[in-house]
Amino acid sequence: MKTVVKERGRRAVAPVARFLANVGISPNHITVVGLLAMAAAGVFLAYGRFRLAAAALLFGGLCDMLDGAVARDSGRSSPFGAFLDSTADRYAELFFFAGLLVYFTHDEGSVLYALLTFLATGGSFMVSYTRARSEGLGIECKVGIMERPERMVLLLLAAIFGPWGMKIALWILTPLVYWTALQRFHHVQGATGAS
Repeated sequence: MKTVVKERGRRAVAPVARFLANVGISPNHITVVGLLAMAAAGVFLAYGRFRLAAAALLFGGLCDMLDGAVARDSGRSSPFGAFLDSTADRYAELFFFAGLLVYFTHDEGSVLYALLTFLATGGSFMVSYTRARSEGLGIECKVGIMERPERMVLLLLAAIFGPWGMKIALWILTPLVYWTALQRFHHVQGATGAS
């Protein structure tokens, strides 16, 4: 199911990617613009402007889909581009969750939701780390229920509905990111034959 959705997403952005490739837009520049959009989303969240954060998150997600497509269409795929993309993704999530943490700490004074935000951040990073570490061992690790695209869609929908939507999302996201990291742990354990 996830593969079908991803493939449809790629097809949807393909015409835009071809246009950007044809006019000479650098995929690395698209990556940086997407990162700036995610930083803006974090700032909007910090000030309680959830719908503006959703719009920035949507734009950042579009850039995230486009940079790889533009790189392939323009023949400009490179190891550095892949490194930049992965690194920007981690910073993007950090900026988003940092803004959310500021909001729950300052505007709501909620220790519980600040803690949930912190735990969601750590879990999201562990999902990414387990994949990066496994691929460093030569093991493909695109498994788990809450990969980055799913996290971004959940957070986007939550931001549209404001603080209460984000609170519900955190209760869903936090356990699922740790479950996903555990799924990847078991995947690598099985792939390496460890007991």
